[in-house]
Amino acid sequence: MELEIKKFLFDIRESIDSIENYLADKRDFKVYLSDKMLRRAVEREFEIIGEAMSRIERIDSTIEISSKKQIISMRNRVIHGYDKIDDEIIWGTIARHLPTLKLEIEELLK
Repeated sequence: MELEIKKFLFDIRESIDSIENYLADKRDFKVYLSDKMLRRAVEREFEIIGEAMSRIERIDSTIEISSKKQIISMRNRVIHGYDKIDDEIIWGTIARHLPTLKLEIEELLK
Protein backbone atom coordinates (compact mmCIF):
# COMPACT_ATOMS: atom_id res chain seq x y z
CA MET A 1 0.00 0.00 0.00
CA GLU A 2 1.25 3.44 -0.91
CA LEU A 3 2.65 5.50 1.95
CA GLU A 4 0.37 8.46 1.17
CA ILE A 5 -2.71 6.24 1.45
CA LYS A 6 -1.52 4.98 4.83
CA LYS A 7 -1.19 8.58 6.00
CA PHE A 8 -4.82 9.26 5.01
CA LEU A 9 -5.95 6.05 6.74
CA PHE A 10 -4.17 7.19 9.90
CA ASP A 11 -5.93 10.57 9.60
CA ILE A 12 -9.30 8.81 9.37
CA ARG A 13 -8.51 6.64 12.38
CA GLU A 14 -7.41 9.68 14.37
CA SER A 15 -10.65 11.52 13.53
CA ILE A 16 -12.74 8.50 14.55
CA ASP A 17 -10.82 8.32 17.83
CA SER A 18 -11.41 12.04 18.35
CA ILE A 19 -15.16 11.68 17.83
CA GLU A 20 -15.24 8.82 20.31
CA ASN A 21 -13.27 10.90 22.82
CA TYR A 22 -15.51 13.96 22.36
CA LEU A 23 -18.58 11.82 23.07
CA ALA A 24 -17.02 9.75 25.86
CA ASP A 25 -19.60 10.49 28.53
CA LYS A 26 -22.07 12.34 26.30
CA ARG A 27 -23.55 9.45 24.33
CA ASP A 28 -26.95 11.05 24.47
CA PHE A 29 -28.52 12.73 21.47
CA LYS A 30 -30.13 15.45 23.58
CA VAL A 31 -26.77 16.32 25.12
CA TYR A 32 -25.23 16.34 21.63
CA LEU A 33 -27.95 18.69 20.36
CA SER A 34 -27.54 21.09 23.26
CA ASP A 35 -23.74 21.41 22.89
CA LYS A 36 -22.88 23.53 19.87
CA MET A 37 -19.12 23.19 20.39
CA LEU A 38 -19.43 19.40 20.50
CA ARG A 39 -21.51 19.35 17.32
CA ARG A 40 -19.02 21.57 15.50
CA ALA A 41 -16.08 19.45 16.67
CA VAL A 42 -17.75 16.26 15.43
CA GLU A 43 -18.67 17.91 12.12
CA ARG A 44 -15.03 18.98 11.64
CA GLU A 45 -13.85 15.41 12.20
CA PHE A 46 -16.34 14.21 9.57
CA GLU A 47 -14.92 16.81 7.18
CA ILE A 48 -11.44 15.38 7.74
CA ILE A 49 -12.65 11.79 7.32
CA GLY A 50 -14.43 12.67 4.07
CA GLU A 51 -11.49 14.63 2.66
CA ALA A 52 -9.03 11.84 3.49
CA MET A 53 -11.41 9.32 1.89
CA SER A 54 -11.68 11.48 -1.23
CA ARG A 55 -7.91 11.63 -1.54
CA ILE A 56 -7.61 7.86 -1.08
CA GLU A 57 -10.21 7.38 -3.81
CA ARG A 58 -8.24 9.62 -6.21
CA ILE A 59 -5.01 7.69 -5.59
CA ASP A 60 -6.45 4.16 -5.62
CA SER A 61 -10.14 3.58 -6.22
CA THR A 62 -9.71 -0.17 -5.61
CA ILE A 63 -9.24 0.30 -1.84
CA GLU A 64 -12.17 -1.56 -0.25
CA ILE A 65 -14.10 0.61 2.19
CA SER A 66 -17.85 0.06 2.35
CA SER A 67 -19.70 3.42 2.24
CA LYS A 68 -16.77 5.24 0.61
CA LYS A 69 -19.04 7.33 -1.64
CA GLN A 70 -21.45 8.15 1.21
CA ILE A 71 -18.55 9.29 3.40
CA ILE A 72 -17.32 11.65 0.68
CA SER A 73 -20.88 12.92 0.11
CA MET A 74 -21.34 13.57 3.81
CA ARG A 75 -18.15 15.64 3.86
CA ASN A 76 -19.48 17.74 1.00
CA ARG A 77 -22.82 18.27 2.75
CA VAL A 78 -21.14 19.28 6.01
CA ILE A 79 -18.83 21.76 4.28
CA HIS A 80 -21.11 23.21 1.62
CA GLY A 81 -24.46 22.81 3.33
CA TYR A 82 -23.39 23.91 6.79
CA ASP A 83 -26.72 25.65 7.27
CA LYS A 84 -28.67 22.49 6.45
CA ILE A 85 -26.82 19.90 8.52
CA ASP A 86 -29.19 17.27 9.88
CA ASP A 87 -28.03 16.44 13.39
CA GLU A 88 -30.02 13.20 13.35
CA ILE A 89 -28.10 11.99 10.30
CA ILE A 90 -24.78 12.87 11.95
CA TRP A 91 -25.84 11.07 15.14
CA GLY A 92 -27.06 8.04 13.17
CA THR A 93 -23.77 7.90 11.32
CA ILE A 94 -21.88 7.95 14.61
CA ALA A 95 -24.02 5.16 16.06
CA ARG A 96 -24.40 2.89 13.03
CA HIS A 97 -21.54 3.49 10.61
CA LEU A 98 -18.53 4.77 12.53
CA PRO A 99 -17.85 1.43 14.28
CA THR A 100 -17.79 -0.38 10.92
CA LEU A 101 -15.54 2.25 9.37
CA LYS A 102 -13.17 1.98 12.32
CA LEU A 103 -12.88 -1.79 11.87
CA GLU A 104 -12.27 -1.45 8.13
CA ILE A 105 -9.56 1.20 8.66
CA GLU A 106 -7.86 -0.91 11.33
CA GLU A 107 -7.86 -3.89 8.96
CA LEU A 108 -6.34 -1.85 6.12
CA LEU A 109 -3.63 -0.52 8.42
CA LYS A 110 -2.49 -4.04 9.44
